[in-house]
Amino acid sequence: MTAESGPSAFRRVPLSSALQRTRIVAVLGAGDADRTDAVADTLAANGVRCLELTMTVPGALAALERLAARVPPDVDIGMGTVMTPQDVVRAAGAGARFITSPNAAPDVIHASRNLELASYPGGLTPGEVHLAWRAGASAVTLFPAGPLGTEYLAAVRSTLPDIGLIPSGSIDCGGVAPWFAAGAAAVALGRDLLRDAMLPGGDLAALAGRVRQVLADAEPAPG
Repeated sequence: MTAESGPSAFRRVPLSSALQRTRIVAVLGAGDADRTDAVADTLAANGVRCLELTMTVPGALAALERLAARVPPDVDIGMGTVMTPQDVVRAAGAGARFITSPNAAPDVIHASRNLELASYPGGLTPGEVHLAWRAGASAVTLFPAGPLGTEYLAAVRSTLPDIGLIPSGSIDCGGVAPWFAAGAAAVALGRDLLRDAMLPGGDLAALAGRVRQVLADAEPAPG
């Protein structure tokens, strides 16, 4: 029996075409409105097509609504650290196209699916990953993946090969290629990708250079 079969099989919201194509999620941290806009513009201009804000950051919903109207239409804006179905509804109303949560909460996954939003809930153990998938996840965020490394991702993939995994948490933006070699569907990058970019006077040119290198490293191997 595959992960899709059985009596609970249903229509799953797939990974967006933007994420399937570019395979990188950029997670924006806290910053004032002007800086958030500048960083989002830099990420989008240099090829990132999946941007994630964080629900626990003050003003996140306002920033989401502003960016959803600002970025090109082929850029997906989503909300992370979503913990309740009510917050799924609020994020959707602000323009979210995907929802990420740090745990495998079925009610959050169901609310996302009911609103036709891609859902990337968190899971660490094979049991948590499978629970999230059975509840309707589009893919599962393997979190925190960085401290465990690519061998752990490969081990989980060997047990659950039909489930797309997105490693997240303390991942070096200069070392994404091994994560894809281990079977990642996409990789989420935050602090090491952004560095000082969210701070006043942060180096946006350096951010652009890191983005271009990360996207080159994320390119699927020929054939």
